[in-house]
Amino acid sequence: MEEVKEHSIWFGMEQEYTLLGVDGHPFNWPSNGYPAPQGPYYCGVGAQNAFGRDIVECHYKACLYAGIKIYGTNAEVMPSQWEFQVGPCEGIEMGDHLWVARFLLYRVCEDFGVVATLDPKPVTGNWNGAGCHTNVSTYKMREEGGLPYIEEAIDRLSKRH
Repeated sequence: MEEVKEHSIWFGMEQEYTLLGVDGHPFNWPSNGYPAPQGPYYCGVGAQNAFGRDIVECHYKACLYAGIKIYGTNAEVMPSQWEFQVGPCEGIEMGDHLWVARFLLYRVCEDFGVVATLDPKPVTGNWNGAGCHTNVSTYKMREEGGLPYIEEAIDRLSKRH
């Protein structure tokens, strides 16, 4: 990062995770079956759509208290699946914020008697998986007239996709 410091590279990470009971079954799912199909859960509200919001909000507050650059949360496509966003962070600072945010997630879940997993496919079948999306920009991309720099980066990255 020192070699490219003049580009002021910012990173944002979107960490998806799934809440499970200590038995490994998705949190708040029926014990002998499945919840309603995917659809109403993404960014959902209400107890029938958002499983574990109290856990998510406690994690968010713990991150704020610890000085983590957290800037949002949302319910994901699969019930009991959530996401938190960390950043923007310059350079390798992102790694510290993401790892401590993950630690705090595990610690808060422990207090609630549940488990958070980063498993990319915690439930088999037609249920969405989880990932960690990365957003990146340079100083030139963020300035007025930065679109050509964004397009150039996309073109260069597309050659190794």
